[in-house]
Amino acid sequence: MVPQPKLDRIDLRILAQLQRNGRLTNVELARRVGLSASPCLLRVKRLEKADYIVSYGAHINLQKISSLLTVFTEVTLSDHRRDDFSRFESYVQKISSVVECHLVSGGYDYLLKFMTRSVDHYQEIVETMLDRNIGIEKYFSYIVIKSPIIKSAVTIESLLDDSKP
Repeated sequence: MVPQPKLDRIDLRILAQLQRNGRLTNVELARRVGLSASPCLLRVKRLEKADYIVSYGAHINLQKISSLLTVFTEVTLSDHRRDDFSRFESYVQKISSVVECHLVSGGYDYLLKFMTRSVDHYQEIVETMLDRNIGIEKYFSYIVIKSPIIKSAVTIESLLDDSKP
């Protein structure tokens, strides 16, 4: 296990800048956080090695490529032993249309987020899940009509500043 470095204000500025724009050149990033290029690059490499930075990627507008349906699904399992959760999670991990899976507290066990081509495609996936006998007792589906707000992440500043809502 890599030891976790203590983050200082410059590390936090680096993370905040990369969160806004992961394509910044090292020179531009260094300028924005008040460092020279070489120490900035060393800090970025240290943050990557310590898993503060886990990946870089592009946000793709999938609706420009194909029709897209987003469905949130509440799933309740029949039994609640460790193996039941493991079996369910192991199966769901393999479904490419599941983009999020959360074990939650409350009136059901899991909240899944599906992104599929259509209602028929979603229903086919769910019926296959039910046929696989992975412990689903019941499920409820919520089709997204509109998504007026989608954020890829919460800003670092909002997590650290108690004065911001």
